[in-house]
Amino acid sequence: MDSKPEAGHKAPSNADVTTRSENAQSGTDSAYPKAETDLEQLAGAVADRLPRVLEDVTRLLSEQWPDYAAFIVSEQDEVLVSARMFVHRLVGMARWDLSELSGATDRHADQLGEQPLFEEIGRAQWQQGRELTSLLSAYQIGARVAWHHVAEVALEVGVPSDVFASLAEAVFIFVDQLSSASARGYVLEQSEAAAERQRLRDELGNMLLSDRSDSAAIQATAARVDWPIPRHAAVILVEPDNPVGSALLARLDHSCLRVRRQRMVCAIIPDPDGPQRRERLVSALHGAGAVVGHAVPVEHLPASMRVVEVAAQLRRAGVLRDDPVFVDEHLDSIIVHRDPRLLEAFRAQCLAPLDSAGPVTRERLCETLASWLRHLGDRRAVAEELHIHPQTVRYRLSQLRELFGDALDDPDNRRRLTLALAWGCPGPDGLT
Repeated sequence: MDSKPEAGHKAPSNADVTTRSENAQSGTDSAYPKAETDLEQLAGAVADRLPRVLEDVTRLLSEQWPDYAAFIVSEQDEVLVSARMFVHRLVGMARWDLSELSGATDRHADQLGEQPLFEEIGRAQWQQGRELTSLLSAYQIGARVAWHHVAEVALEVGVPSDVFASLAEAVFIFVDQLSSASARGYVLEQSEAAAERQRLRDELGNMLLSDRSDSAAIQATAARVDWPIPRHAAVILVEPDNPVGSALLARLDHSCLRVRRQRMVCAIIPDPDGPQRRERLVSALHGAGAVVGHAVPVEHLPASMRVVEVAAQLRRAGVLRDDPVFVDEHLDSIIVHRDPRLLEAFRAQCLAPLDSAGPVTRERLCETLASWLRHLGDRRAVAEELHIHPQTVRYRLSQLRELFGDALDDPDNRRRLTLALAWGCPGPDGLT
């Protein structure tokens, strides 16, 4: 059974009685009132030393973290108040048994609001662009200096060895928990800031690709995510069901804005015509089935996006086969194929004389006519290109003259035929 305190001495709380149960069982409970007196003396002596403690901490911090040292000097009154609270907490924690000390400090830190306070300190550290390690190192310096002074006073007062051990444990548990709280706040702020930054980058990308965006809103959002608005930009588009393409876009450098829209995954790249930019894109996007738009002022990106979408359709149809496809290298194909129905009607009109030929004959006559137009009527060059005998070329050309007549000698009609055959021989329905 626990013994009662001496007359005139403050009775310990239930927590004090419980946590000192081992001392009662070991027969040392008679030392408890003296320990209480020693702790009260220690608290007063350490409180008197606090200005010296802060001087020592300031001196050590000034070597590596002068900003922290300057804060202690400029806010000394507030820091002293916090330091006295620390001493009060330390003495209170020293009353607990070592086996219960860690859990007890957790509960009391929560009750006194220290965890949220130090979480906010960690958040502020991230907001100010400082490293977390510097803050935690400053805590450790403060802990070492504080323990040096507490230990000196404890030895002078003559606190019992178990209380001395509790004091040592309490100092470093306390600092460890405050460090954990600050680290948690730092990481939370970092992740929340990163999520918000990514949300704004996504929003900026969608704004740049929208016809309805306001230039002032674009500039404001770009400033918030520290994205310098370039003079020119281009759009890269990959198919949403192409995991290779999506992965490659994700690996583009941070200057690129990645955008996910309905039925497409794309990115906006600044200054695509910069030195060796295209070579790097060719290497980075190989195998992704990507289409790269032409460089335009950022206000023209919505129109450029529509051209890129047409190019992507042509890539799927097999008209454009490069990997990746650069729009500015295929503008003629895109212009011609932008309206498939119009192209179909145009080709059907130009090549109507071939409708009477069978499929095989039609294909041979188409390739011969296309080669003859390319080589400006040079039959030998046609034979070499098609790997056929010059006499065969002569025979096919005679067939073509029977079908087309004098139209083969008309410059305007030749131009129309060249355009109709530029992307291969269409079938009877006008499709390639």
